[in-house]
Order: sequence, then structure tokens, then C-alpha cells
Amino acid sequence: MTGLIGEYNHTIDAKGRMSVPSKFRNVLGDAFVISKGLDGCLVIYTDEEWEEFSRKLKELPSMDQASRNLKRFFGSGASRVEIDAHGRVLVPAALIAYAGLEKEVTIVGTADGRAEVWSSAKWREVNGDVSPEDAAQSLFERGINI
Repeated sequence: MTGLIGEYNHTIDAKGRMSVPSKFRNVLGDAFVISKGLDGCLVIYTDEEWEEFSRKLKELPSMDQASRNLKRFFGSGASRVEIDAHGRVLVPAALIAYAGLEKEVTIVGTADGRAEVWSSAKWREVNGDVSPEDAAQSLFERGINI
């Protein structure tokens, strides 16, 4: 799925409404799941990606404490949101707090059927840590040759 790629700067208003990039809306449809992500961001999942991820969580053994913690982390932090007539979604307050979102947000596609929502300030910090040379070395170490 190539639709969730790119970097978009948007705002989130005081009510928690955030615009979704129009190119993403074409892929996501009228609704999608937004959840806690890793590294202090939120993750946008297509319905298909969320179902696949949920299936993998369900397969984790319930008798294992770490597995239960993962299920709670992602399950409690997930919300299905609908895109309104203005191309916005209402992000739950708990998710806004988790990701430290303020007025300026950056929405980035991850080229794997998901997207991430970052505080723009935090995105500048995180994204600035990756040099082209580091990216090339990391791809090489994972057997990806472009």
C-alpha cells in the first residue's frame, strides 16, 4: 500500500480535532484506528493493518505477564475515529496527552500501511537523528539493497 507515505504538517485544535492529509483519506476511507505508538507517537492503522495487528496480539499467551502488558498497552490506547465532512478526526484526549501533542503536529507515512502522528517539535528531534549514511548502513544490515 503506497498511499500512506510523505510528511504533512497540520494542527490540532483545542477540541482535539486534527486534519488528515487528503492523500491519506483516500487510503483510510471514512474511519480508521488510531493508537498509542512506540517512541512517543500515535499510529494510524488502516482497518486491514489493525485487524492483522490485533490478530497477532490475540495470539500472544495470556499467561505471560509481558504479553498481557502489550495487549493492555495497545488495546486501551486504541480508538476508532471517523473523518468528518471537513477531513478531520477527533483524537481522544488520552492519546493527545500520551503523545504530547500541542497545536503543531506532523503526520508521516511509514510506507508499511501505517502512519504516525508526532508533536512537530518531537518529530524534528527524532527525524534529525537519522542521516542518509546511517539509513544506508541500516538497510544493508537488514539485507535490503536499493
